[in-house]
Amino acid sequence: MRDIALLPKAHLHVHLESTVRPATLRELGVHSRRPEVFTGFKQFADHNAQVRTALRTPEHFRRIAREFCADEAAQGTRYAEVTFTAAAHGERLGDLEMPLLAVLEGLAEGEAEHGIRCALILDHSRRRPADRLLRTVKLAAAHDQVIAVGLAGDESHPLAPFADVLKIARDEGLRMVHHAGESAGPASVREALDLGHAERIGHGIRVLEDPDLVAELRERRVPLEVCPFSNVLLGLVPSYAEHPLPRLREEGLLVTLNTDGETSLLSEYGQARRGDEMLAELAAASVTASFAPERLKAELLRGIDEWLATPV
Repeated sequence: MRDIALLPKAHLHVHLESTVRPATLRELGVHSRRPEVFTGFKQFADHNAQVRTALRTPEHFRRIAREFCADEAAQGTRYAEVTFTAAAHGERLGDLEMPLLAVLEGLAEGEAEHGIRCALILDHSRRRPADRLLRTVKLAAAHDQVIAVGLAGDESHPLAPFADVLKIARDEGLRMVHHAGESAGPASVREALDLGHAERIGHGIRVLEDPDLVAELRERRVPLEVCPFSNVLLGLVPSYAEHPLPRLREEGLLVTLNTDGETSLLSEYGQARRGDEMLAELAAASVTASFAPERLKAELLRGIDEWLATPV
């Protein structure tokens, strides 16, 4: 079998704060271990809060961005759209712009050193007020490297209260990528499409419960950012063997493979592997679904074809 690390890949659903290296976490004073399986979203959020609280200085944010680039490049990721909760960090630290500026600096350094291209998506918790989302949108609109905004967090909280701010974001030229259809059902995906103007769906694994929605997503070629390990980790899917990834692909949906930041992309591709043609299809889907420049997309797609044409 071909070396997965040599397969050019795009990584579209990965939270920067979840990618911090264990050694870096220990240096930042975080010593608790992530459980094998979370008992619910609250435990997951509480664990992530420990990591976020440990990030305090510009160098902390620059460091995790640089290390993200190094770790992704080592796995064959050639382009990444990494999600970052900029406004929440800025409010916590009393400097709204500092965390974002430091992350952008770290990504630029990592790109130059490791030959990877990165863009940022700024997310906002559904549990937080709309005025913070507006601050997120203003931050995003001020920086060309930020390409999108999205709602994340507990999907039991509706998207509707944010509709007006999302319209402002769209008017600013920002793309829309929302978490939906993971812990909540197909109705959350419908809301993300209709009220949230979503161009991709973060997770979306429960769309299979609504055949009409599946047909619409297939016809419109709306990509799903599927993160199997994370779904199992949160207890939303009993095991990897029972994950709906194969059925989503069988339905003809545009499925991309991602980590959520909870594992490595090499591991996800290795777990999903049912032949190298399948891996090439998943990699090509991620490139096609990305917001990368068309020239870069064409380059990556050629690289995928070359990988598949390489004799075993």
